[in-house]
Amino acid sequence: MTKLYAWVDERVQLEDLVHFMGKKYVPVHRHSVWYYFGGITLFLFLIQVVTGILLLLYYKSGEELAFESIQFIMSKVQFGWLIRSIHSWAANLFILAAMVHMFSVFFERAYRKPRELTWLTGMLMLFLGLGFGFSGYLLPWNELAFFATKVGTDIAGVVPVIGKPIMIFLRGGEDVTGATLSRFFGFHVAVFPGIFTVLLGIHLLLVQRQGMSEPIGAESGAAATQTTMPFFPNFLLRDLLLWLIVLNILAILAVFFPWELGQKADPFAPAPAGILPEWYFLFMFQTLKMIPAHVWFIDGEVLGIVTFGIAGLLWMLVPFWDRKSARGEQNRTITYIGIFVVGYIIILTILGWLL
Repeated sequence: MTKLYAWVDERVQLEDLVHFMGKKYVPVHRHSVWYYFGGITLFLFLIQVVTGILLLLYYKSGEELAFESIQFIMSKVQFGWLIRSIHSWAANLFILAAMVHMFSVFFERAYRKPRELTWLTGMLMLFLGLGFGFSGYLLPWNELAFFATKVGTDIAGVVPVIGKPIMIFLRGGEDVTGATLSRFFGFHVAVFPGIFTVLLGIHLLLVQRQGMSEPIGAESGAAATQTTMPFFPNFLLRDLLLWLIVLNILAILAVFFPWELGQKADPFAPAPAGILPEWYFLFMFQTLKMIPAHVWFIDGEVLGIVTFGIAGLLWMLVPFWDRKSARGEQNRTITYIGIFVVGYIIILTILGWLL
């Protein structure tokens, strides 16, 4: 091993990396637990990449082949059902972990100067994660995915001015067809992963360069009184232990609650009752259902979509308008906004399931 290490070190200067990691420390305080959700999100993304590549070996895109190829994977390929189930559960847990990570960063004000770009790249990756979910949902070409995609692209189509072109671009025409499936397949396995990888590289580089953010107040203490933990091996080992726990949870979910395939999509069949989007879109879906058809002279659905768009943009740009946090001052308004948003998402998601 020593000779192997020396051989690699001579070529890639491993000693420099070991020296860098040896000097890297993580702040320890009562909110340190939230640091681990970034690593969990990364781990779940890697699980999706690996299982996605395995599924890609057998999946065939196309209106006539997609559903049958998934059936083949689940019934004929050894452990195919398990790989697909792990991929689907990992996708959902990835969104959940990313949202927990985002809200923890928001409440900790970890987006403040000089970490604005870290926040922006993180938000863009979350949006891409939602895009992964939306595009991957259609790939089995089953009944539920077909009509959920139709509803989702219909909603995009009501956006003023740009909605219709966006809808046609997403569908590859006026309706959800095999062309839509081909586009979503391309987005899911090529376009989104390519962009995501670049953003992830920038995000990780910024985190390594700037270190972990400390809550406002904690960073003002004297250096001698601040508690820290070596990144290697202390923090890294804790991270790996959590990854192991998440892997066990993922395996239990995949084995005991395997992802169902359902019926093949029939574009000429009526939409079945109770069509719902994935859980992470449910609060928006339920909101649009609850808004009246017309609010004054504005179409209710348009009003809802425009409101969500503006709210999402303001959320994404919070490092630039939250000036008090940037100056290192407490800003309770931000806390109240965060609590309202979390409560709104949870309550509307529950209502979406029940109503």
